[in-house]
Amino acid sequence: MSKAPDSSETQAASSNVAADSSLTTGDAESHFVRGNNLAGQGRLEEAIECYRRALKLRPAFAEASCNLGTALKERGFPVDAIACYEDAIRLRPGMSEVHFNLGLAFQSIGEFARAMACFQQAVALDPRSADARYALGYLHANEDSRESALQCFEQALVLNPEYAEARWGFAMSQLLAVCGPADDAERGRAAFSRELDLLDRWFDGGRGEAGARAVGSIPPFRLAYHGTSNRELLQRYGALCSRIMAEWAKRRPSRLAARRNAGEPVRVAVVSRYFRQHSVWNAIVKGWFRNVDYKQFVLSAFCLGPDQDSETRVAQAHAANFEQGTKSLAEWVEAIANEEPHVVIYPEIGMDPMTLRLAALRLAPVQIAAWGHPETTGLPTIDYYLSAEDFEPRNAQEHYTERLVSLPGLGCFTEPSGLKPAAPSLGRWNLSPDRPLLICPGTPFKYAPGDDELLVRIAMRLPKCQLAFFTYRQAELSQRLQRRLEAAFRDSGVDPMRQLRFLPWLDPAEFHGLLRHADACLDTIGFSGFNTAMQAIECGLPIVTLEGHFMRGRFASGILRRLGARELIAQDREGYVDLAVRLVQDKPFSQNLRRHIAEHRSTLYCDLAPIRALEKLLLEATA
Repeated sequence: MSKAPDSSETQAASSNVAADSSLTTGDAESHFVRGNNLAGQGRLEEAIECYRRALKLRPAFAEASCNLGTALKERGFPVDAIACYEDAIRLRPGMSEVHFNLGLAFQSIGEFARAMACFQQAVALDPRSADARYALGYLHANEDSRESALQCFEQALVLNPEYAEARWGFAMSQLLAVCGPADDAERGRAAFSRELDLLDRWFDGGRGEAGARAVGSIPPFRLAYHGTSNRELLQRYGALCSRIMAEWAKRRPSRLAARRNAGEPVRVAVVSRYFRQHSVWNAIVKGWFRNVDYKQFVLSAFCLGPDQDSETRVAQAHAANFEQGTKSLAEWVEAIANEEPHVVIYPEIGMDPMTLRLAALRLAPVQIAAWGHPETTGLPTIDYYLSAEDFEPRNAQEHYTERLVSLPGLGCFTEPSGLKPAAPSLGRWNLSPDRPLLICPGTPFKYAPGDDELLVRIAMRLPKCQLAFFTYRQAELSQRLQRRLEAAFRDSGVDPMRQLRFLPWLDPAEFHGLLRHADACLDTIGFSGFNTAMQAIECGLPIVTLEGHFMRGRFASGILRRLGARELIAQDREGYVDLAVRLVQDKPFSQNLRRHIAEHRSTLYCDLAPIRALEKLLLEATA
């Protein structure tokens, strides 16, 4: 949501910094001015030092505290930034922009309620702040509060008719993630389609620079949770994204690697925000870095965010070049271009704004997306889409704008987590150890209203069972799902307080401990769970699934088919209910399945065939 300085400001900053280059002491104002000049050029480390000097000389300098907070936030230190903003507010509580910036910092660490309060205070102090109105709209959209989001975006556009991010947000927020019983997903899709046409025309007016900031700011990821083909909508969306990014690129010099010479190793840039403990890294990317033939391939990693953990170090150890941080779009483009990649691979496109902006550009002769977000990208700049033979139906190419490449088996090299399960805290979670437990592991937007009746029917046939859901980090989405399910249960004469349980989001060891205690795992219908299915299998827990029409609905069924446990794949909705009931009531059936899972789950792990097939694709595509 920050605005880039224009060229005249940057030139002025350069001359001012040159004049002040020898400044090491002096009054607080001089250090403050120099810090602003340096920040305007992106020299944040030096700017931070200047602001700190200013504050040492004048501790009650609210503006310096505010700007220090902004520089720290942009450098990837949001907690330190929050402390600076709070200092500034104590000194000058009436500064609207400080409340706004504090809200951005809280938002960046997932403190959405506190961010909302900050943005509301910013609007109260400055009702004409379009940025604060947009920020409120963004949070409402994030919470799936469609009407509130649309109202805020409209207000921002009244204050600033050229506000590209607000115009973008208005179009993307036509879709709901967690629908209520009365919500019509098809009506939302139709509204999104109309707004996409209007957005396309709006960006015809030479708004490329502003458009680049808007692209991906709010993605249409909710489409993936609709049980229909999204190719046509996403193809239009992808064309718009690529057109806007091409306008941005016209103003900047670009260079593309030459075609690969015979015998030359293939230079591959892997671009993602998730080089850490995350489903995209665990399922897809980690296997590439650990198993590719480094005599034939040079892998570089571009990590688009500041988060690190022990898995980040695995990537760093294997990558020929590892770049990470909070950079501008232009800086990332330059960093990738410096490696002159023959191929750029995006493990997911659709979850991270910077990833989408980069993917909508042509940064290498060959560009590939993988199934970290299991949906066609719609981008004309993406040449291939990596999926898996076990996940795709026969007519799969029809669902993609890219050339589909289905790698063997599960399409990835995965290993058991090796986690030591923690003993489940049943009493703390209001779970009875004496009653059947069915795990419902999906995020709230994976549960369509039309499937609620299946859960109701399972509860009616198993009146002692407990259905355990997990509260998502955006708690309002889980609360909305909970209210909808409780209403569906009551409407059918079932007491939701007796059978529905909403647990906190568990750490991996606790989750594995609960899986080992449970009777079955109920896969989400329409958008299956790959990582949750693999975790259930590792813990020896049978999964009930109903195979979908698209790759995103076929993860668990693909895993079970490879495992040789086809009897857990329901043939229809009635069969889904019957399977769940049978796993609780038919102990020999359940025990036989658990024994089969324990004996055969090793077939899911350490499969090098997808790695060799990917290598073959990369060599042939760059020949």
